[in-house]
Amino acid sequence: MCGIIGVIDKRRQCMDGSKIREALASMDERGSGEGAGYAAYGIYPEFADSYAIHVFFDNVRENKPELVKDLEEWGRIVHCEAIPIYKAGIKKVHTPWRFFFKPDITRAQEPLTTADDIVMRLVMNVNSAHKGSLIFSSGKNMGVFKAAGWPEQVADLYRIQDYKGYLWLAHNRYPTNTPGWWGGAHPFNLLDWSVVHNGEITSYGTNRRYIESYGYDCSMYTDTEVVAYLVDLLVRKHGLSEKLAVRALAPPFWDEIDAMPEKERELNRALRLTYGPALMNGPFAICVATADTLVGFTDRIKLRPLVTGEHNDRLYISSEEAAIRRIEPAIEDVRMPKAGEPVIGRVIA
Repeated sequence: MCGIIGVIDKRRQCMDGSKIREALASMDERGSGEGAGYAAYGIYPEFADSYAIHVFFDNVRENKPELVKDLEEWGRIVHCEAIPIYKAGIKKVHTPWRFFFKPDITRAQEPLTTADDIVMRLVMNVNSAHKGSLIFSSGKNMGVFKAAGWPEQVADLYRIQDYKGYLWLAHNRYPTNTPGWWGGAHPFNLLDWSVVHNGEITSYGTNRRYIESYGYDCSMYTDTEVVAYLVDLLVRKHGLSEKLAVRALAPPFWDEIDAMPEKERELNRALRLTYGPALMNGPFAICVATADTLVGFTDRIKLRPLVTGEHNDRLYISSEEAAIRRIEPAIEDVRMPKAGEPVIGRVIA
């Protein structure tokens, strides 16, 4: 049921959040009013070199000092503040906060050898062990804004129209296996990776055990959280291209692989044998974003809809063509990708 939409401007020309709000709200029938959210890239140019750590606090006075202590142990807080929120008909359950953070790489040690590794471990530690604090966004020059509510309510809560980004993701949730709550709303994020998802990952147990064997902690018990961590592992840690990562997560069936030309057959066999536990089963359509890329793909038999469109320098990916046309009415190049076929847009400037 969920509604998803993403747009990337390949020349990094920024757009405010008003159109993405309108597009997501046009898919209200795909949600239940229990969760919606937005991710935007390029919104913090004044802190572009810092990790923007977005946090939900249950109680700022009680929960913030412990998080500050952890951040200062591993680096420097450049700036912090409450994320501005406004009246939008949503009950305030948590207080959204943001820290702009620079890790101290001199403190890195095995297995944490990079600034990304330090931030990843901080996210895992806080979300699994700090009661009352949840890091829900941790990339550079980007941020996730989400809550339990309808798309237009969540947009109005954060005044999404006041943010300007060159890449946007948005999601309208219809919870099935987990309750609707602020942390369970999409997008899910780790570092620069953000994920929105329509459907269900029925291989969640296998995928979760696999990703946790690499040091990731799945503290929110949702399949979309696992997708974000799998993408981080395959692309950032293992060095796969986005196209190969999608091929590992949603691979062809064995009989299709057997019919491929030799080189392609051997590559796909190697991916399936190496990343078998990462293979995702179930009906799904997924959009993944990072600082310079937007990727969309579905399960291997396309049990959830996905539509793409291009106009000038912008690529759109959504559950519905009508939502894309809310942003760009003049769009003409619209298509529906095949099952498991990734659609990839990259910045060129």
